[in-house]
Amino acid sequence: MFELVLLGLGVGFLSGLFGIGGGTILVPLLIFLGYETKIAIGISVVQMVFSSLYGSYLNNKKGTLDIVMVTTIGAGGFAGALLSGTITSYFSDATLQAIFLAFATFALVRLFMTTHVHEETKEVHKGLLFIVGFVIGIISMTIGVGGSLILVPILVGFLRVPLRKATSAGLFFVVFSSISGLISHSMHGHIDYTSGTIIGLASLFGVYLGIHMKHKIDAKIQKKLLMLFYLTVVVYLTYKIFGA
Repeated sequence: MFELVLLGLGVGFLSGLFGIGGGTILVPLLIFLGYETKIAIGISVVQMVFSSLYGSYLNNKKGTLDIVMVTTIGAGGFAGALLSGTITSYFSDATLQAIFLAFATFALVRLFMTTHVHEETKEVHKGLLFIVGFVIGIISMTIGVGGSLILVPILVGFLRVPLRKATSAGLFFVVFSSISGLISHSMHGHIDYTSGTIIGLASLFGVYLGIHMKHKIDAKIQKKLLMLFYLTVVVYLTYKIFGA
């Protein structure tokens, strides 16, 4: 239990700090602790429900959440994530780890890219926003991540959403995708509710600290720390899948 509490605190902190659901962090750590990949994904989904709800509440209080835009994207994410449990059931642990490795590599590569900060959000048809959310919902919940690391660069690069609002939107999107993913994975027996609840409750305090920290720490330091983490994840999963 002590290890799970520490995981929850750490994952919650990084979720609040970087606007991510936490699955990209939690899943490989749970695999390292000996959990099967499908169960690790299920636990991650439970944790994301806790952290995304509380984190979005805090972000809304700080005025960095565009409710209308993200609700549309989130509705698409909810619909897409309903398919995640079924899709996950068709893949082996090794295949899921390979998909997760590809996702982590994508996240690392996009962090090397320069992010342009915009002042005004581009107007986009709600139907397109729904489709974007639907696709991200399918992909993210199949491998137990919230989807914000896919959504945030789309919001910043294509919709010209300011970075701070984009990270808040990313965490709010996780509310929709994780609740839907929880329903889907529960139906397929992928959830360890005890471990997920312990980690989820512990993550609330971490989220609180992370969100307050993101308004104080230098953005360049945030980016370097996150890049270091994903590099570690990529190296570890590469070794686990292709190593001895």
